Parts: sequence; structure tokens; C-alpha cells
Amino acid sequence: MLELHSFNSWKDDQKVFFDHEQPLDPKGVAVLIHGFGEHSGRYTQSVIPFLIAQGQAVLYYDNLGHGKTDGPRGYCQGYEELLDLLEYIITKATDLYPELPLFLYGHSMGGNLALNLVLRRSTPVSGVIATSPYLRLAYQPPGWKMKLGRILQRIAPRFAMPSGLDPEGISSIPDEVEKYREDPLVHDKITPNYAFPVMDAGDWTIKNADQLAIPTLVVHGKKDPIIDHRGSVEFADGTDYSKLVLLNEGLHELHHDVSREKLFQHIAKWFTDYYNDLEG
Repeated sequence: MLELHSFNSWKDDQKVFFDHEQPLDPKGVAVLIHGFGEHSGRYTQSVIPFLIAQGQAVLYYDNLGHGKTDGPRGYCQGYEELLDLLEYIITKATDLYPELPLFLYGHSMGGNLALNLVLRRSTPVSGVIATSPYLRLAYQPPGWKMKLGRILQRIAPRFAMPSGLDPEGISSIPDEVEKYREDPLVHDKITPNYAFPVMDAGDWTIKNADQLAIPTLVVHGKKDPIIDHRGSVEFADGTDYSKLVLLNEGLHELHHDVSREKLFQHIAKWFTDYYNDLEG
């Protein structure tokens, strides 16, 4: 298995961390996009080995304001910058594998970005897998916090506040929650310039689902206390291109929860169906 580890200067000499792994004979390439407050390293023992077993080379990166990538925690200049960085990573993937189909695998905020990219831009993507996509929060932040955040977005967009995410909501497996709590690269800082654009983009995604034009798999746990699975239902109801799978016991991080094997089974079948259709 080939492994590459790299920091690349993106813009203004900002260092962006990304990594790359591949099987011996890849038949596709997947760009993996992590969720808010975490980092790509949390997928190296779960999702990435699974994708490699499915014949996918994998490029994964730490988003702006996250992990090993330069910059203040929980801050970006705006939503378009997040899409620009995703396109930059996709370019790396297509440079390495110009003849292979390219997929986006996005969890939570990563699912939000993956879906928005294919809806808003003409970037060549063959398919999307979105797990627990951040389309709508499962809880309503206090009204005062929302009003203050909107004001701060205009006058102090770099001001960081606690995200309010409860780690107990990511998994019903205590060891997984503990790993999350103890991970030095996980943070709970969020700035209004990150929070509101992502939130608004989730609403936009649901309203514009009919513009989807590529095969998409959406998987969401019905017990997710962080992101409302009903947002995924509304999105899937709005398009003929999305297959929706709801897992009854799943919390937010399905790949780190009791529904992990079911998640992987559905994704494996989706890949099989994709390649069968391609050959047919």
C-alpha cells in the first residue's frame, strides 16, 4: 500500500495537511471530508481501511480551522473558502488518478460540503456518500446565542465560542466517546464565520435537492442527537438521485457506533451497484 504524508501551501502560504493511501489496484478514488471540531486522523482506523478494501484510493485532509492545518481553530473566511479548499484536494486526487471515478465521502459538516459542492459547482464528481450530513441541527441553540452570533459575524467574525457539542452524542460506545474527549486535535471552538454559513448552506441544500444529478448515498442514524435525521429525509425526498438509509440505533458518528457494520454494508452495496451499472 502506497502512503503519502504532506503539508501543502495552499494560499497565502497557509499549510494544509492532507494524506493519501491506496490499495494495490485502485478502481476509484475517494476524497474524505471530516466533521466539525475533529480531524481526518480519526478515520484512519475505521473508514479509510474500509474504503481501501472497497478498491478506493483515499485522499483525506484537515479542513480550515481543524487538525494539523494552519490557522485559528474553528475559523474560516467564509463558506466559499471551504468549497475552494475541497476543490483543491479534488484536483490533487484527479492529478493522481485521472482515469478513475472520483467520489466524495463526507461526514456531518463534511457531508454538507460534499453535497453543496456538487449542487453549486461543476466539479467532476462521480458520486457522493454523506453520513449524518449537517443539513439541520437536532437541537435549537438559545435565541440569545444566535442573535449574538449574527452580530459577531458582522463585527468580530474571528471571535470563538464553545460549539456546545456534547461528546456523548457521537456514539453509544463509551470507549469511542473517551477517545474523542482525549484527542488533542479535537476542539469545541467555533466562530460565527464558520457556524452560520455552514448552517445556512444546510438549509439551502434541502431546498435545492432537485438540482442533484449524480448518484448519492445518504446514511443517518435515527437517534442522532446532534444533526436531525429528518433533514436528510427531506433532502432525499427532493431528488431521484439519492438513496437514503436510516439506521434505527445510530447516533452521530455511525462509523464509531454500534451501527458501524450496517453502515459499511450499505456503502459496500452502493459501490457494487455503482460499478455494476458502469459495466452494464
